[in-house]
Amino acid sequence: MKFTNYNRLWNQITATKKAGALGTIWSDFKPQIEQLDKNKFTVIAWDPPGYGHSRPPDRLFNLDFYTSDAEVAYNFLKEINVDKFSLLGWSDGGISSLILAAKYPKNVDKLVVWGANAYVVPKDIEAFESIRDLNKWSDKMKAPLIQLYTERGLQSMWNNWCDTMIQIHERGGDICKSCLAKIESDTLILHGDQDPMVLNEHPEYLLNHIKNAKLHRYPDGKHNIHLKYAKDFNKIVSDFIVSN
Repeated sequence: MKFTNYNRLWNQITATKKAGALGTIWSDFKPQIEQLDKNKFTVIAWDPPGYGHSRPPDRLFNLDFYTSDAEVAYNFLKEINVDKFSLLGWSDGGISSLILAAKYPKNVDKLVVWGANAYVVPKDIEAFESIRDLNKWSDKMKAPLIQLYTERGLQSMWNNWCDTMIQIHERGGDICKSCLAKIESDTLILHGDQDPMVLNEHPEYLLNHIKNAKLHRYPDGKHNIHLKYAKDFNKIVSDFIVSN
């Protein structure tokens, strides 16, 4: 979705990217789309190929799908004549945002990521496997996705995602470690310390390997800090994007 309000009071474009695995614009970013100040920002949110309303075709989780998502996002923004933008990326969207910022540093003004990791370790795989079965998901979390994909379709997509993470781990676990040093934009990393999906070592790794990065933690937060703490999250992110 793209808002038609083009007020450039702060001369900023914020592209709210796709959220976690299987997520969509409205299931994952509703408080940001509705509540970020449209007098300051033009908000662009999108579903990558195979997600949400960017279907058909069905989603393919090959080994380079993060890079593919980054390229699609960049080409999409280029197609609509947006050359300079800030990125907000959650979980898988955070990973592809890191890759995009590294590949096209001159185009990215500010970078905000949360629930993202640059590599996969055995404990990550254990966490993914612990929730592979949709019956272990809360109804609130899975209901909007089942409405989109059907329960069978959602389980199939999630299985494919988990299987791809295992393959990445078996090949050394590197998702985007090698590209972090190429990121030039000021970067804000946010993290919920109780996140069951992303180990606490991951935001620290990003902080230590992205040169212009800072970290904000939510001690009681889990994976969806932008939803649980929407008002505070939106203020922190907005202040960061418009800062010099």
